[in-house]
Amino acid sequence: MHSPKYLTSVDKIEGLSEERIREMRRVTEVYPFRANDYYLGLIDWKDPHDPIKRIIVPDLEELDEWGDLDASQEHKYAVAPGTEHKYTDTALLLVSKVCGSFCRFCFRKRLFSTDNKEIVNDVRPGIEYIRKHTEITNVLLTGGDSLILSTEKLGDIVRQLREIDHVGIIRFGSKMVAFNPYRIINDPDLPEMISKYSTPQKRIYIMAHFNHPRELTDQAVKGLNILRDAGAVICNQTPMISGVNDSVEVMSDLFKKLSFIGIPPYYVFQCRPTKGNHTYAVPAERGYEIFKKSIDSVSGLAKRARFVMSHATGKIEYVGLDENKIYMKYHRAADPRRYDLFMAFDRNPDAYWLEDYVDPDTLV
Repeated sequence: MHSPKYLTSVDKIEGLSEERIREMRRVTEVYPFRANDYYLGLIDWKDPHDPIKRIIVPDLEELDEWGDLDASQEHKYAVAPGTEHKYTDTALLLVSKVCGSFCRFCFRKRLFSTDNKEIVNDVRPGIEYIRKHTEITNVLLTGGDSLILSTEKLGDIVRQLREIDHVGIIRFGSKMVAFNPYRIINDPDLPEMISKYSTPQKRIYIMAHFNHPRELTDQAVKGLNILRDAGAVICNQTPMISGVNDSVEVMSDLFKKLSFIGIPPYYVFQCRPTKGNHTYAVPAERGYEIFKKSIDSVSGLAKRARFVMSHATGKIEYVGLDENKIYMKYHRAADPRRYDLFMAFDRNPDAYWLEDYVDPDTLV
C-alpha cells in the first residue's frame, strides 16, 4: 500500500541546483512550501516549463509586490469563528489550514500563516449559526483542504450538518484527489462515510481541483471512481494560471478528459489578485478568449464550465467580448439586487480585476 511522503522543506526536492534552492528558501520565508513525493513525481524535471512544477514549486517572482492577501475581502462575510455567509443559500466552514500540497497561486495563502485566526478547531459555533439560518441549503467544507482531515473528524462535521433539515447539499472543497489520490484509495472508511451521508435526497458534492490534464493519472481516476461509487457527485473547478493551463490546447484537453471520465467542468476562475500571484495571473480578456475558444472546441457535455471572477461582491461571469467592450453579469451575488446588473466596460487588455475597468465604483 503506497503512502506518499510529505515534504515541507525545499531542500528535500531532488534535481534542483543549490542556487535554485536558495531562491526558493527566500520565497518560503513568506509563503510556505508543502508537497509530497507522489505529486512531485508527476514533474518532468527536464522541462523548464513543466506545468506541474509551476503549480507546486516556489518561484522567486512570488515576491513581487502586487495584490492583497484577502483579494475577495472574505473577512467581510465572517459570521462566526471559521464561518462565512456570503450568498443567501450557501455557508462556508473553514475546517482546515493545511492542504495536500500548497498551490503557489493559492488565494487563501493568508490562512497558512502562524498567526491566522480565521480557522478554528471547534466548528460548533458555525454549525449553530447554520442551524439558526434556515435559508442556508448548501454548506461548503473548505480551508485548506477538507479531505486533509481524518475521516473520523470530517465524518463528525458531516454528521452534525446532516442533522439540520434545511441543509440539502454538503460540499467538500478538495484538491486531494489530484495531490494525493492515495488519501482516498487507502482509506475504506472514507467512502463508507460518504455512502452513509450522501443520500438519494441530499447528496455530498466533491469540488475537485484539477488544473492540468496531466494530473488525471490512473490513481487519480481510481480515487474519483471510489468517491463516485460511494454516492458523491463530483465537479471540477480550476483557476486559469499562467504557464499551467492558459492555452486553448491545454484547457480544452482538460475539459475533454474530465467529461470522458464523467466529471463536469464547473468553474474556471480568473486568478485572484492575491499577494504573490502576479506571476500566475492571466489578463482577464486574454483569459476569456482562451476560455471561449476552449469551450467552442469541445462537446456539449464538456461545455458546462463558466469563466468567473470571485469578486468581493459576488461571482461575476464573463459573458462576451467584442472589439470595444467586455460584457459581464453576476452569476452569484452577495446582494441579490445585483443579479439584475448586466455590465459593459471599455476593453482594457491589462485588466485583471473589476477595479481595473473604468468607473466600476458605481457597481461595487
